[in-house]
This record gives sequence, C-alpha cells and structure tokens, in this order.
Amino acid sequence: MGTEIFEAPFSISTFFLVIITTLITYLLYLALIRSNNSVIYLIDFTCYLPADNLRVTIASFVEHLHIGGTFSTDCSEFQERVVERSGIGDEACMPIALHELPPEAYFEASLEEVEQVLFPIVEDLLSKHNISPTSIDILISNCSLFCPTPSITAMITNKFGFRSDIKSFSLSGMGCGAGLLSISLAKDLLKVHKNSLALVLSMEAITTNGYHGKAKSMLVTNTIFRMGGAAILLSNKKHDEQRSKYKLLHLVRTHMGSDDRSYGSVIQQDDGDGFVGVSLSRSLSHVAGNALRTNISELGPLVLPYLEQLRCGWGAVHRKLWVTAGRKEIYVPDFKKAFEHFCIHAGGRAIIDAVESNLKLQKEDGEASRMTLHRFGNTSSSSVWYELCYLEAKGKVKKGDRIWQIAFGSGFKCNSAVWKSISVLDPKERNAWSDRIHSYPVQIPNAP
Repeated sequence: MGTEIFEAPFSISTFFLVIITTLITYLLYLALIRSNNSVIYLIDFTCYLPADNLRVTIASFVEHLHIGGTFSTDCSEFQERVVERSGIGDEACMPIALHELPPEAYFEASLEEVEQVLFPIVEDLLSKHNISPTSIDILISNCSLFCPTPSITAMITNKFGFRSDIKSFSLSGMGCGAGLLSISLAKDLLKVHKNSLALVLSMEAITTNGYHGKAKSMLVTNTIFRMGGAAILLSNKKHDEQRSKYKLLHLVRTHMGSDDRSYGSVIQQDDGDGFVGVSLSRSLSHVAGNALRTNISELGPLVLPYLEQLRCGWGAVHRKLWVTAGRKEIYVPDFKKAFEHFCIHAGGRAIIDAVESNLKLQKEDGEASRMTLHRFGNTSSSSVWYELCYLEAKGKVKKGDRIWQIAFGSGFKCNSAVWKSISVLDPKERNAWSDRIHSYPVQIPNAP
C-alpha cells in the first residue's frame, strides 16, 4: 500500500512528461515541415520584346531561303512548306546577324544576341521593383545550344555587379523544357536558403545554331525558332507576398531518357556530311504524348478534385476487369476543374493541337499558346512566359486563378508548373504584348 502511494505521483509526472515531450516533438516536426515547404513567390517576370527592325516576315524568310545560296531547291521548298504551315506570323523576329546574306553566324554574334535579349529584361525587372543587383542571392540561366566561357550567368554578374557570394548556375543542353527546370532548381535552392531572392533567365540563342545540310529532319528547326527570352524573379520572403503576382503550388518533372526512342526523338548530331543540327524524329508527337501522360499521372492527384480522381480510378478498374471496355475511350479527367488557364509550350502547331486533343481542351484554352507562336515563334524555354504575359495583357488572369504551364524538351522531358494568382493584375501594365494586344487573337488559317 505504501509503495503504491509513493509511486503514483511519479507515474503521473512521468505521464505528463511524455505528453509534453511528444507535443514539443510534434510542434518541432510541424515547424520543420513548414520550413521545408516554404512558399515560393513569383514577384514578377519580364519577356523580351524585339525591335520592329528585327521582324522576319514569312515572305522574307522564304526569299532568303531561295537566294541565300545555302540550300538546294528541294531543301528550300521543303522549308518553305514547313514555315507556311507552322502557325508563325510576320511579327516573329530573328537576330540581326541572320538578316544578312549570307547570315553572319559567328560566335561574337551569338554573344551579342545573349546581351541583346538578357541585359534589357534584367534591367527592366530589377528597376521596376527597385531591387539592387546586390540583393540577388541566386542566379540561374538556361540556354541549350549556346554555352560560352565565361558562362551566361558570369556575363550577367559582370554586367550588373552581383555579389561575389551569389549562387549561380548555367544550364545547357536541356531543350525547350529547361525554363521550368530552372524554376525547379530555384525552388529547391530557395527551400534551403532562407530569405533569398532568385533570378531565373530563360532563352535560346539561335544565331549560330542554324542547320545548313540537307537532312529534312534537321531542316525543320531552321523554320520554327525565333528570338526571345524571359527573366523571372522569385522569393521565399514572407513580406514579398504583398508585391508578388503568383505563388508556386506544384512543379512536376518527368524524364523519359531511359527509353531509347524518347532519348533520340530530339537530338543534336552530325548529318554525315559534316553539318551539325538538331534532328526531330517522326515519333516526336508519340513520345511527347507518352511523356505528358506520365507527367499528369503524378500531377493529377495533386490538383484534381476527388471526384475526378475517382472517375479516373474507376475507368482504369473497368478496363482491367471487363475486356469489352478496352474498346471504349480512356477517360480523360477534366483539368478545367483544376485550372483556369493553360500555357502549352509553343513548340509548333502540331504540339499545341496534340496537347489540346489529349487533354480534351477547347480551342480557347490554347489561345495564349497559338497567339504566342504566331507573334513570337518558338522561343524555346521562354515560350510559356510569353503565354502567361499574353493572358495578363488580355486581362484574363484574376486573383485566385490557377495556371498550368506545360513544357517539353529534349531528353525527352515533360515539365509542369502550377501557379496561383495572389494579386489583382492590371492588364494595362506594360509588357511584351502591350503594343499589339489589341490586335489579338487573330485568325490563323488552317495548314495548306
């Protein structure tokens, strides 16, 4: 009896100690989870607007093909057919070196293109928000086919006087999907480095990357790529929420490189005659479709309402259990219940059409992509930013709206970024579309 009375208070105190310890541990765990999942804010972004004298009309492009002396009649006519069906209009631009006959595709001209695209948009973005270059903690650039030494980030650091301890990364060889890969890298770095600003630069230098051989699979890239670039400013600082346009909800990356057909669908190589170019395989649309399906299988559960997920699950079970169901069309979830806007990489008319078809979207859902392709051409990794810029200029993005950016790239990769608008956007704010937005959308004729 005496022993029980003596041990009782000890047992109660031990019990409360365990409870308190458990509670503290749980609170620390929550704090750790929150710290590892800090919100990534997109303060603002700027897209490069080429000068009017850099425009290359379709007629001018075709004329240069035939009188330039580089291509045979057959190769010139092939490129003429491709560009006329591409969905690209007369406003798209090329670097000044490519306006010459013959084109002055020299290394120095590529450096000038990088400077011409990136310097003004970095200056514009920083000055717009009164941010000193010394406030930037992380600098990331991506440019697939032009990789100078010193690097592009070194060029930017030298031009603007960034700090000596800046964390800089220059990505290359990652194709048109590299823009969202750069955002992914910035996101991961911002998870680790608190109270930081990250500047992401996306572009493709096309001056020295034209193909001068006769392989038709490599001639296509001559016709679709145009001049462009984007600068994106990200932050993990809580007080930056007030001045930010968006916050990042999800970023899903898919890499199909273990499959040989996917790996070789977009590849830079020698054509056997000594000419280097980027080859686009006939299976590219199929490869892109597989990559997209793999990507959305991971993204879907993160964004779709539960009812849509149940319908997808039931459709899969139904096809497995009932053989006759295999004849039925596979259920495609309604992604318009998860997103208000879609920014599909403007890689070409066929890509936009294929994504719309696979996702069961309407033509208006791909408007930003088609208009971006028409006005700016395929600007590679920056295309999804021109599309978001279009949506803003049209006044379509409302506070609370969710935007899905979909990018494809060599490797083969499919990347998705989901943003949520957290501020009221002014459609009259100056951007790369401001001078022409009243003329869009335009009617794009069907391919002949």
